[in-house]
Amino acid sequence: MSAKPITTILFDLDGTLIDSAPDLCGSINHMLAKLDRESFDDDMIHHWVGNGAQMLVSRALAGKRDIKCEIDSSLLDKAMDIFLSHYKENLCVDTYLYDGVKDTLKKLKGLEYQIVIVTNKPVEFVQPIICRLGIDEYIDYFIGGNSLSSKKPDPAPLLHICEHFDIEIDKCVMIGDSKNDILAARACDMDSIAVSYGYNYGEDISIYEPDFIVDSLADIMPIITGKTNA
Repeated sequence: MSAKPITTILFDLDGTLIDSAPDLCGSINHMLAKLDRESFDDDMIHHWVGNGAQMLVSRALAGKRDIKCEIDSSLLDKAMDIFLSHYKENLCVDTYLYDGVKDTLKKLKGLEYQIVIVTNKPVEFVQPIICRLGIDEYIDYFIGGNSLSSKKPDPAPLLHICEHFDIEIDKCVMIGDSKNDILAARACDMDSIAVSYGYNYGEDISIYEPDFIVDSLADIMPIITGKTNA
């Protein structure tokens, strides 16, 4: 970690603070059913999450993570409308906080850290979710995948946070579950902590060499507060 004290903590949302996969899967399969297309099991859809709603829908239409051909624009628009409409009404049916999240956020807030969410999820869904799950009081600011012209793994969202709070990069840390989080942090020379749970397309997060890896969000506390020599 940086020698300077951390003041601002950037959290990914899906796969880091919350498990939203059950509701995302439900809305994806609802969309596919409306289009008379084959549905997929949750494990398959989990591997498609993390690059924003449009990429998730595109992968569902293609039936695979790596899309080799362009999806018809009219079909994609129709699919997006169905998916987003259904998801808007089913944001927190089965979505839940991972173990230790609320308590960890409460402790960090008590220590006067600035807490920010930087997610690739459309920004309009963030506030309703964090309110329903009871963590909105701990969040100082958030941006989504459509808040800026670029999203993770581009470093632009992380740099935006630094500009917004007028803070130096080395006073921040990015915490997330996927390569998008780690690559975005590395691209702007920000420290990173990866959680070993979450999605990350089925890949081992250690491949992307974050500064630290934790198995529970509670494990970030000694790292953030400098009480470990790890």
